[in-house]
Amino acid sequence: MTELEERWRRVLEGKAEAEKAAGREAGSVRLLAVSKFQPAAAIAELYRLGQLDFGENYMQEARAKQTELADLAIRWHATGPVQTNKAKDAAGHFHLLHTLGSEALARALVRRLPEGAVQDVLLQVNIGEEPQKSGVAPAELPAFVETLLKEGLAAEQGAGLRLRGLMCLPPNCGEGELARPYFAKTRLLRDELERQFGIALPELSMGMSGDYREAVEEGATIIRVGTDIFGARPSRI
Repeated sequence: MTELEERWRRVLEGKAEAEKAAGREAGSVRLLAVSKFQPAAAIAELYRLGQLDFGENYMQEARAKQTELADLAIRWHATGPVQTNKAKDAAGHFHLLHTLGSEALARALVRRLPEGAVQDVLLQVNIGEEPQKSGVAPAELPAFVETLLKEGLAAEQGAGLRLRGLMCLPPNCGEGELARPYFAKTRLLRDELERQFGIALPELSMGMSGDYREAVEEGATIIRVGTDIFGARPSRI
């Protein structure tokens, strides 16, 4: 067994323990392996072990890996900020885009989607209201969702952008219990949006290497883990 496989299996075990501790069904939380700056060979190794979901932060790197690994049925996720001028590289090319946080990006993605295509998206919440981070402030989420729905930029079903839930990066990323209140707040925000707009938002993308257990206990359906799987991240592949 390689070191990569050992680390990956430890994360799976940790996820399973957190699911059990929270009284959740085994396997109900999806593990997203964040593979930015990692070589295609490492992604292929994990895929052959059964890891299907991989997250990339940079469009150019992601699209290159998608081409190189096109023979594998990988579910690619866009987990980093997407600039409007990169919308053509994102729209229709990812299983799930985690970082929709502006009307401008929504419009750019819709323009670039092939006719009749669907792009699943999560709304990025700036849960700590930090000026250096992207995302929608919690108080502005209802108005943002209302705009997306009324303007026909997103819907619960049908072609175009399909709203699937929320994503957050708390101020205390990777710091275990310090991040827990932000995960709980994100879950409550999701629940309120579902009630207010009568839509289903089943996904909560939250939790990373240092705090994914707390995220699972607070309702995460997707955890984004990089370092605990791949080890220390190189600056570039």
